Amino acid sequence: MSASTERKLRKAAREAGTDKKTLALEEEAKKKAKSKQRWTLGTIAVILLIAVILFLDSGFLYKNTTALTIGDQKYSPAEVNYYYANEYITTANQYGNYASAFGLDTSTGLSGLDKQDNPMGDGTWKDTFLDSAKNTMVQMKALTDYAKANDISLDEEDLANVDASFEGLDDYARAQGFAGADAFFAVNYGTGVNQKIVRQATMDQTLASKAYNAVYDQTEYTAEELEEYYQSLDGSRDVYDYAYYHVDAAVAEGEDAPSEAAMTEARAEADAIVYAYKDGADIEDLQERFAVAVDTDELGREPTVASGRTIASVPAAFSDWLSADRQAGDVTVADDDSGCYVVLFLSRSDNHYNTVNVRHILIKAEAGEDGSFSDEAKAAAKARAEEILAQWQAGDKTEESFAALAEEYSEDTGSNTNGGLYENVYRGQMVEEFDAFCFGDRKSGDVAIVYGDNGNYAGYHVIYFVGEGPLYSEVIARSAKLSEDMSQWLTDLTSQYEATEGFGFRFVG
Repeated sequence: MSASTERKLRKAAREAGTDKKTLALEEEAKKKAKSKQRWTLGTIAVILLIAVILFLDSGFLYKNTTALTIGDQKYSPAEVNYYYANEYITTANQYGNYASAFGLDTSTGLSGLDKQDNPMGDGTWKDTFLDSAKNTMVQMKALTDYAKANDISLDEEDLANVDASFEGLDDYARAQGFAGADAFFAVNYGTGVNQKIVRQATMDQTLASKAYNAVYDQTEYTAEELEEYYQSLDGSRDVYDYAYYHVDAAVAEGEDAPSEAAMTEARAEADAIVYAYKDGADIEDLQERFAVAVDTDELGREPTVASGRTIASVPAAFSDWLSADRQAGDVTVADDDSGCYVVLFLSRSDNHYNTVNVRHILIKAEAGEDGSFSDEAKAAAKARAEEILAQWQAGDKTEESFAALAEEYSEDTGSNTNGGLYENVYRGQMVEEFDAFCFGDRKSGDVAIVYGDNGNYAGYHVIYFVGEGPLYSEVIARSAKLSEDMSQWLTDLTSQYEATEGFGFRFVG
């Protein structure tokens, strides 16, 4: 090929774009375009990933999706998180270190609940507390709907109490190292939980309680209904007074239980006590006769006197014997795994006696450094009680003036904000001296000063006898029946509701 011809071909190739140099440049341009496209797509993917992370971190899904629907109300994951965490926190606070006894490890907090199996139920502890949260929310919704349907609402005092519970919360949260109350709730109760959600839940809980209490307070029973109910308890709430002494059967070294020979020996000793008791009929006081028959053993043990016990608290070895038709002074021997009981029946009460209403002013003796109460401290407390009684007697000597003094001077935190009043007091409820005053021959307006000591305090009670209350059997029956009836009422009320899980439920916990 001539040089001129080759030049003509190269020129034609360049014009057509098919020469090697042009083709190489085009190939390089294509590679750069593809690289730029890949870079652009990768950048978009990273940006989208960052956006998703920021979106999730913002709590949007926790506040704007539906986790549960109950009735006509939808609840966000954040709202359910609050109830879920509250169930756990309440349990952890109630049982503390003892929670481990039933398989709940509180050291992990909320984050570890889905990894802990609940040995007392199906699934994990997370499942348990989620179920509890659902039940609580169903009850809350049912009760708040009931409140609205029956014109029950929160008044100014209710709202003030709710507001008071949130006062200073931001300052407290900051003192604990949080940015504020919202951050405190989010960390301790779950993503999305903030002060607004907790306040609304508190208002709902307050309204629900108000609705429940309205029904509770309005429920009344006739005396006949209460007596019928008490009888249906079949003596389970009757109380017994009895004395007993346990004859221990010897256990041989290396053995876990006494042999039959040892048990036979223990029965013989128990029978001897019964014989001695029956032989001592010239001693009128039953407890004294029983103590003489036992004749304090070498360990210094004497018979134990049990007062005011229901049959459920009586040892199984002799509960059936005790609850049969007995007369004061009946005695028996009953075996258990470690020996024999010798039991003396003293009395049984079916609680058909009047309770009493009293007011009192407690003046405590000052405890010493070792926690004991000296005679001097007790004398000072008595002198102060006498001064207060004299102050009341120098006035108009009314129940109202006594109540005012109780609120001013009484050291009993259980009654010094309500005029020292205790209503429906039953036998054995108060310390021995107080109890003796209440159930002596009293009339309205009687006053006295009595000593009191229960191990936690020593001091003197200035007592004002208000009068008799209802039969204690009626108090017992009303409490038990009302509890049953309210439980059934709440069951019927909530049966109309169901908690339905939504898309957002996956974000709970």
